[in-house]
Amino acid sequence: MSLCLYAATTSQGKLRDFRVAARAFSVSIEPLPILGEIEPPEEDGATFTANATLKAIYYSRFAPGEMVLADDSGLEVDALSGAPGVRSARFAADAVLVDSSDANDNTDVWNNMLLIQRMVGISPPLRTARYHCVLACAKDGALYQTADGTVEGIILEAPRGTGGFGYDPLFYLPELDKTMAEIDLETKLTLSHRGRALAALLPLLLVRS
Repeated sequence: MSLCLYAATTSQGKLRDFRVAARAFSVSIEPLPILGEIEPPEEDGATFTANATLKAIYYSRFAPGEMVLADDSGLEVDALSGAPGVRSARFAADAVLVDSSDANDNTDVWNNMLLIQRMVGISPPLRTARYHCVLACAKDGALYQTADGTVEGIILEAPRGTGGFGYDPLFYLPELDKTMAEIDLETKLTLSHRGRALAALLPLLLVRS
């Protein structure tokens, strides 16, 4: 019987990334069925590993006997000492950039604006960054395994492209001469930091199962 993992996410983008990577291992990944009924835990960890682990352990308690997968991911900019890191989704909110009535509906725009501002004056060779994802798998409230994946890139001075989400318009891939927001979905899936993390995690789980 093939391994089935229940992902603690309702994000179709994350589920798509996970499922594409899982095909090669004959592993099925489904959303945790009762996720919408569960009060989410506070993600107060200082690292991606800490947050992914606490979520996996927490949600696994609601699915007895099942393997539950959780992730934490974000952008790490070297010139900003790894920021925004675990605060990637809340980068602009942390800076209290909420002076517009629609700020909460344009999180990506505000986050990108702040990143551009923080990177002013930093030369191209020092604008290196990476998307980083950590996956944690837990069962019955106990951590089972973790793994991580990264995608290296450079932060541009201005956004390019209309695809993707988050920091994709600023995240430039030198080998493709395109940003994450300029590449097609199929290519992006082959570069996904979530996909790479899952590809690292699944062999470890299959050995133990």
